[in-house]
Amino acid sequence: MYALVTLLRKELADHLGSKRFVILMALVSLSGLSAIYVAGQSIRQAVGDESTAQFVFLKLFTASSGVLPPFVSFIAFFGPLIGLALGFDAINRERSSGTLALVMAQPIFRDSIVNGKFLAGVTTIAVMLSSIVLIVAGMGLWMIGVPPSLEEVLRIIAYTLVTVVYIGFWMALAMMFSIFFKRITTSALAAIAVWMFFSLFMGIIAGLVADRISPIDQDQSDVSVAANEQTASNLMRLSPATLYQESIATMLQPNVRTLGPLTLQDIVGMVPGPLPLAQSLLLVWPQIVTMIGLMLACFAISYASFMRQEIRGP
Repeated sequence: MYALVTLLRKELADHLGSKRFVILMALVSLSGLSAIYVAGQSIRQAVGDESTAQFVFLKLFTASSGVLPPFVSFIAFFGPLIGLALGFDAINRERSSGTLALVMAQPIFRDSIVNGKFLAGVTTIAVMLSSIVLIVAGMGLWMIGVPPSLEEVLRIIAYTLVTVVYIGFWMALAMMFSIFFKRITTSALAAIAVWMFFSLFMGIIAGLVADRISPIDQDQSDVSVAANEQTASNLMRLSPATLYQESIATMLQPNVRTLGPLTLQDIVGMVPGPLPLAQSLLLVWPQIVTMIGLMLACFAISYASFMRQEIRGP
């Protein structure tokens, strides 16, 4: 345990003191604060309207005036890049420089190395994201002058935790590639390729497969269109990006009562109004558990592979 704590502190110092961390923090903060400022201007003008008075503080994270995307969109885009940047050279960089062999020569267990790097990465992500969310919340409170309710605070905390898990998955994936590949460039390209596939090409593939499995008839009936959209939606849930988007949309928008396409039979009898936090969590609990499972699966593969590898000097 002492060796694990020592390695954790060392990795945290490397992350928090690196130029990479400063650049990523500055980039995300600048983008997020710009989106909050633009959205806050329009929200402040509508605070007195009763239709926008409920959950107005959450709108700081989701609203957009059309000039810039909302804050959550910036985090959804930059989040995976942060995770990939923290993990793509976690192991192979030290292997190529020879420091990994020197660490292994010390009286520490091998699993402490991979555990320390993973925990340090997750902690760095949590510190970075929590700082950005607190800065955004403070700026939003100053701009609109409306304090958040307890429900809104809990939803923002839930959003932060879900985002840490999502970014942690990409960090664990990049860390896995850094163990599989000896070259840093190869691991970085592999991680970026997976991110681009799920973020850009998954929607195209899901649409093509849905057209083959559940084609829309010539009359474009409601039943065939709904079946096609439902199939595409189910296929899109194979992407971690889709799971994350559905989770945060439900966390930050209490009026979201269901996910996926709706038919007229689904709408009939539905009671309008916001859901309590417990019901929102229950709605996206499968998505959250899946993201946690994906993160732990990537770490488990990394752990097993690292424990079996032979470590030699340069």
